[in-house]
Amino acid sequence: MGAPQRPSTATRARGFVRSGFGMLVIAVLAAWVIEFVDQFVLDDRLQRNGIHPRELGGLDGILFAPFLHSGFGHVASNALPLLVMGGLIAARGRTYWARITLATMVGGGVLVWLFGASGNHIGASGIVFGYFGALLGAAWFERRPAALGGALIALFLYSGTFAGLVPQDQISWESHLFGFIVGVMAARSMAEPRRRAGDPDEARADWELDEPWRD
Repeated sequence: MGAPQRPSTATRARGFVRSGFGMLVIAVLAAWVIEFVDQFVLDDRLQRNGIHPRELGGLDGILFAPFLHSGFGHVASNALPLLVMGGLIAARGRTYWARITLATMVGGGVLVWLFGASGNHIGASGIVFGYFGALLGAAWFERRPAALGGALIALFLYSGTFAGLVPQDQISWESHLFGFIVGVMAARSMAEPRRRAGDPDEARADWELDEPWRD
């Protein structure tokens, strides 16, 4: 029998694009492209379409805001933590990543629209804080090595993120706070169930993942 055929480059590329991390990379690249077009072609008109609390015209900003930024520095400040913490979320599979991302974007965005200060709320930082909350929430509610590892990495690299949860001028701290809360809640709703008392594997159940993080 011959050696098994390796997947073609095109097949591997399609697999990457369809993965959670691949979709995350595409979203980050889209934010860079949108900022470039907005700044050099549209004279920053796009960035006006963020979340405008309690204004009907600002509702669509819930979907647009994560891709809109006030400059390249703003995009850069979000891009790396998005890739790092979003990558840790995506390691659990595309479905898990998609649910956490959508919950944070929509749930956090709705809360900003309802309770945020008047103005134009833009940027992907709400999702960044959502990922941070989801990683910490998964560790707390699941208490398994893989979930704990992701939370420790996030804390080691971005422990200063907590400072963004308090009111600050010229910053949409509401997006940070609501994103974080929704991320924790989403992680709670999707937490891997712990084994019940009396299970033969009870001794290892609390901190061992039953299944590897999967697609």
